[in-house]
Amino acid sequence: MLEVRDIHSYYDDSHILHGVSLSVEPGKVTSVLGRNGAGKTTTVLSIMGYLKPRQGSIHYNNQRLDSLPSHRISRMGVGFVPQERGVFPSLTVEENLTVAARPGKDGAWTLERVYETFPRLYERRQNSGFQLSGGEQQMVAIARALMLNPTMIILDEPSEGLAPLIVDEIGTILQHLKDEGLGVLLIEQNLKFALALGDMHYVLSKGEVCFCGDSDSLRGNEAVLSTHLSV
Repeated sequence: MLEVRDIHSYYDDSHILHGVSLSVEPGKVTSVLGRNGAGKTTTVLSIMGYLKPRQGSIHYNNQRLDSLPSHRISRMGVGFVPQERGVFPSLTVEENLTVAARPGKDGAWTLERVYETFPRLYERRQNSGFQLSGGEQQMVAIARALMLNPTMIILDEPSEGLAPLIVDEIGTILQHLKDEGLGVLLIEQNLKFALALGDMHYVLSKGEVCFCGDSDSLRGNEAVLSTHLSV
């Protein structure tokens, strides 16, 4: 589905990513873990076309992404939930959900289906974005990405700053998406959350992949946990 191969990304003259490679498969959750400054968000920005890698390649369903603008990548079926959530404060929940909605095939994400999956958003549908809690804003951001009817969704630290009950609720939703065959790329610092959902994990350190493996392998790797994840 998604193949990132040996990408090198820069901010001006600062070399941030040093040959990062990873892959995402349909119906699987792939997590990218690491401390602040490890290169996690830079990896996402490179995949989504906000930052052009100077070396390496990114393919999605056998189509090259790394030369395309962000809106083209989105139209190819890649949904993105940014770390900042990006909820429009002056729009209602329903307006936030429908502002960029895209029709899909059978079983597509419609407003009705979103409200079934996120009943709290139905209750708050006429509230403005600035009236929502952090957890509700995160739900809007995820639901809005689903309204684009993607085949893969990228989430940049979706559990950050949220209460444990809300984190569990979001985890349940992501598990449901995974079971439906959606590919999920999860950028996280919350190790427990990532291990509970993830099928494959990549740990970044100083812009390089220092570990790649499944949840059992990561749990058992004390060196990686203590050195690169502060566990």
